[in-house]
Amino acid sequence: MIRVMLVDDHPVVREGLRGMLESEPDLTVVAEAGSGEEAVAQARVTETDVILMDLRMRGLDGVGATERILAGDPHARVVVLTTYETDADILRAVEAGASGYLLKDASRTELANAVRAAARGETVLAPSVAGRLVNQVRRPAAQSLSAREVEVLALVAKGLRNADIGRSLHISEATVKTHLLRAFGKLGVSDRTAAVTTAMALGLLS
Repeated sequence: MIRVMLVDDHPVVREGLRGMLESEPDLTVVAEAGSGEEAVAQARVTETDVILMDLRMRGLDGVGATERILAGDPHARVVVLTTYETDADILRAVEAGASGYLLKDASRTELANAVRAAARGETVLAPSVAGRLVNQVRRPAAQSLSAREVEVLALVAKGLRNADIGRSLHISEATVKTHLLRAFGKLGVSDRTAAVTTAMALGLLS
């Protein structure tokens, strides 16, 4: 039997996942956790083959929980199961060491096969997520971001507002917005936080 832990802050979601998985003859749910902190604690005392990890939870999120679980057990197989598939979310999960990234609209068969693959040590990715990762690899973001765009993002990372960034760089607030929008497009994101996160993951910002 493949032993699975479910981590999600919605009890109804966990109940649905349990029903899907335990309808398979070779899968069993041995533990559940409703938060990242609880998942880390459960992982220390429960022997599992695969951990299905929600990404966005209050307190310690799925990425943080994954990092802590793998710090304690580098051989743990953590598969992110989420409704989100932005480039920044995917990169954060991969950087944390997740063995896979699935979306909650997966069918029972897709989910079961993904759990089996993860238990065998394989990397499992939803097709749309795999496509995004390929695009991230192909996109020469480090080369295409201008020096000014990197400067603007660095100041965003420090918490400065557009007006403050403009004063610091001696450019207009409108120009700051233009640089940000261009950086968003090159990084494949839609907001400031995701831009900073992605730029850090790509090594553009310290």
